[in-house]
Amino acid sequence: MPGNSFGQAFRVTTFGESHGKGIGAVIDGCPAGIPLSEEDFAREMERRRPGRGPADTPRSEADRVEILSGVFEGLTTGTPIALFIQNHDVRSEPYEILRSLFRPGHADYTYYKKYGHFDFRGGGRASARETAARVAAGVVARKVLEPLDTTIRAYTLEMGGVRAQEIDLQTIDTNPFCCPDKAAARKMREVVSKEKEEGDSIGGIVEVRVTRCPAGLGEPVFDKLSADLAKAVMSVGAVKGVEIGAGFEAARLRGSENNDPITPSGFRTNRSGGILGGISNGDDIVLRAAIKPTPSIMMEQDTIDRESRPRKLKLEGRFDTSAVPRIVPVLEAMVAVVLADHHLRAGHGTLT
Repeated sequence: MPGNSFGQAFRVTTFGESHGKGIGAVIDGCPAGIPLSEEDFAREMERRRPGRGPADTPRSEADRVEILSGVFEGLTTGTPIALFIQNHDVRSEPYEILRSLFRPGHADYTYYKKYGHFDFRGGGRASARETAARVAAGVVARKVLEPLDTTIRAYTLEMGGVRAQEIDLQTIDTNPFCCPDKAAARKMREVVSKEKEEGDSIGGIVEVRVTRCPAGLGEPVFDKLSADLAKAVMSVGAVKGVEIGAGFEAARLRGSENNDPITPSGFRTNRSGGILGGISNGDDIVLRAAIKPTPSIMMEQDTIDRESRPRKLKLEGRFDTSAVPRIVPVLEAMVAVVLADHHLRAGHGTLT
């Protein structure tokens, strides 16, 4: 079965390529009667939109979402919601070199091996451009979750080796790196400037925190909430690792250190990251994602052509120095999709 869809009760299918006419999402399973307008998408799309920060590609897209179906008189109808985002600022000429060469670290090679014929312009279907459709779907998922007062907030915990030492959620929107630490954000700017000048790129870590998530979400064994969250986050192209709660640190702890003591008022600690046995326990859900450096860089690299002959590749074009800041709203959206899906699977209907 083609892997372009995610979810069961709340199912999202994305479509489109980076340099095609546009991208979009079809959402099936959204309950009827939820207020939804095109204006509802503006803030989240602006957060992910390219060309805003020093680490971003200079590609300029309005990222305006059109609702093609599933909404009547300002309310969802319960039928599939089709969302479309038109591509405007497309410059395909610099990518002609990829008609025969593969970018190290990118999906060009694997797409060629799988499909033979594929759209290589701007990364095509494997481009970060596809994530705009996910952010749009996340807006609808958040609408489904609104009655629960659940909050989903992500931020840049680390980028280019600079790690936030303080977590001040009020600081996240005051700098272009979505960093909760002002001092760390200033250092990140210096690192980005240096790497951009050298034509290289950097990765980092994004942390996502979910508050006021009700206990009891998640299915036993294979459809654990933690498993679906990991799959959703790992489905984002630049993500190379996911941990929940103590994560890999738990491997170095004793049971007496890792267990969260239970009191009449709740859990004393949260090393579980809000999930036990794959089911939410009512505590904050905390997960972190490792983001790799952007593979499209301006430095000369060794590669091969489609006949497996050794070649040199030096790219020209518009690329992110780091994808980390723009992935922040994407991961929020994917977490929202998972939570909406599991709530509807639990039989909560319109979640009132």
